[in-house]
Amino acid sequence: MITTTASDGSSVRAYDEGQGPVILLLHGGMDEGASWMRVAARLRSRFRVLRLHRRQYRLDLKTRGMCTMAEEVEHVRALVKLIDEPMLIVGHSSGGVLALEALVALPEAFAGAVLYEPPCVIGPPLGGQALARAQAAMTAGHQGKALAIFLRDIVRTPAWVASMSGTFVALMPRLGRLAPHQLDDCAAIDKVGLRLEAYARIDVPVVLLGGERSPDHLGERLDALENAIPNTERVRLRRQGHAANTFAPSRVAEIIAKLGDKVRRKPPQ
Repeated sequence: MITTTASDGSSVRAYDEGQGPVILLLHGGMDEGASWMRVAARLRSRFRVLRLHRRQYRLDLKTRGMCTMAEEVEHVRALVKLIDEPMLIVGHSSGGVLALEALVALPEAFAGAVLYEPPCVIGPPLGGQALARAQAAMTAGHQGKALAIFLRDIVRTPAWVASMSGTFVALMPRLGRLAPHQLDDCAAIDKVGLRLEAYARIDVPVVLLGGERSPDHLGERLDALENAIPNTERVRLRRQGHAANTFAPSRVAEIIAKLGDKVRRKPPQ
């Protein structure tokens, strides 16, 4: 584990594995970084892999409700300052939106990016009225119902999958702990709003990664990013959805390593 301090005094921590050019992994929702362990294990023989435990999902820091994407960017900034060398940034789902914001805020810090289905706003809000209904259910103490609304109406998973969320929360207390943070994460994305013009300024190589079986709206968001960002490559994962980091970690690691090798920069003489 590597630790440092953000500009506001909050603690920053990331799992630190391997040696070599640096890859920064930003996990998605309902997670604390564990879902990327298997990908990191396949990269650490040739790369130094940092898995940030995102501020939005830090129970020890959530004392006043949700944090903003700007505050999360400050945690990325603190790691960038500590490492002090160009790195490859990888963002999954909402972590991909964080990666986009970090690329805009810290353009000199990154040599390239892999963005795995970031649910960035491309028109109407991501959550909107569905998020308001999910938040109301959460406030009323109905975690399973709140998560079902989120999965069915925002993520757009099949209804039968969303309907099982109450069972999942009951059987897996960790999900219950993370569910409110997931709604906060969605609200933070809505607060960021439409940022395609800002993302058009990103000038490093970017791989836009999508799953063949993912909800259609995630592909539409990748389409918008592909049209906005000048230097992109689109990669589609066959027979995978939004969780290939769990179900196809070797393939995901291969894609990341390929871009990592491409953008590797020699240190100054």
